[in-house]
Amino acid sequence: MSSILVVAEHRNQTLADVSYQVLSKGRQLADQAQMELLAAVAGVDIDAYAKELTRWADRVIIVNNDQLEEPLAEPYQKLIAHLIREIRPGIVLMGHSSFAMDLVPSLSVELGIPLVTDCVDIFWQNGDILVTRSIYNGKANASYSFAQSETILITGRVGEFPVEEGQRQGWIEEIEFAFEEECDYKKFEGYLEVEAAGVDITQAEVLVSVGRGIKEKKNLEIVEELARVLGGVVSCSRPVVDYGWLPSERQVGLSGKTVQPKLYLGLGISGAFQHVVGMKGARMTVAINKDAKAPIFSVANYGIVDDVLKVVPALVNKISELKGRTE
Repeated sequence: MSSILVVAEHRNQTLADVSYQVLSKGRQLADQAQMELLAAVAGVDIDAYAKELTRWADRVIIVNNDQLEEPLAEPYQKLIAHLIREIRPGIVLMGHSSFAMDLVPSLSVELGIPLVTDCVDIFWQNGDILVTRSIYNGKANASYSFAQSETILITGRVGEFPVEEGQRQGWIEEIEFAFEEECDYKKFEGYLEVEAAGVDITQAEVLVSVGRGIKEKKNLEIVEELARVLGGVVSCSRPVVDYGWLPSERQVGLSGKTVQPKLYLGLGISGAFQHVVGMKGARMTVAINKDAKAPIFSVANYGIVDDVLKVVPALVNKISELKGRTE
């Protein structure tokens, strides 16, 4: 394998978070195998994106073209297929986004190359690239190798790969790409953004997450207070959404959002695998649960076995006291 190619996504005038994640993973893989890391970005007025990508990539390939301004799979497939034929990378990485899933299955068929999607890990083993996927609704992980192929396609799950600070100073190469015909049978109409009351739990550095252990909706008040003194945001497990206590935008887990906060505080959450797959990327996890056998303790850095309704008010008071001393 000669190189790794990361296809970067952008929308609403910003690079997608998952592109930074797969770039960081690509950089790690390239360094381990002493390979060149390439990044590709396409669209209109993309110079700023290209400059940003040089922090991770050895070379950034840019294509300015009006037909690539919006994320439509068909024109992008033509471009990426062209790049793969010209560059012949060993690995092509993309984030596991809705755009990628509209694109890569057809691209794999067109080029006759292997594809594995929604990977939670990518690693070298005895000189071969292997990937890990969650199976059985996240109850188990399985590792896969690839059939012999010059190029393989991989999409990485959002939130699974930590973003490392880019230290490279790659160079930018702009190439010309002309479409033989327009891909005009689909039209991009615009984005429909989900209203989340101004809160995006995927961006929070501190999450105070609640489960059914808080017993009643009225007990959210003290949880909100704890989040306030910690400078964090309240999130939850699925039962809290099912009860109607918090909106679905606050849910962490397999059927919710994947998060990577600096601190994840789990209050009254048992730690079922459906929830853990969404928060296992947290740098520090603290669990509070009165059940000493709760699965959440197996993934927590620190644990408190007690009733959350006793512990949380004490935490609020103590943190407020400590903050008062330093202000």
